[in-house]
Amino acid sequence: MPRPTSAQIAYGSATVVFSTLAMLLLSQTRSGVGVAVVALGALALGLLVAVTVPMPRGSSRTVARGAAQLARPRTAVDAEPATTRVTSLPG
Repeated sequence: MPRPTSAQIAYGSATVVFSTLAMLLLSQTRSGVGVAVVALGALALGLLVAVTVPMPRGSSRTVARGAAQLARPRTAVDAEPATTRVTSLPG
């Protein structure tokens, strides 16, 4: 399972906070059981929102390609040329 993106975490967290506040204000509950039910409902809603946020296209392919390039040893063809040109300044 891929790791969540920062957008998924942000949207899920914002959903939990705002939905908890809205449900507590609308239900006007004062009991501990009522607050626990509201909190569990908000967590479930936040999880649903975080899971349904679309993943960026090609992110898994880009990560795999980058990891493959890091694992590959550099050869003489890939390396930068070791020589530098020194030109004399006029004057």
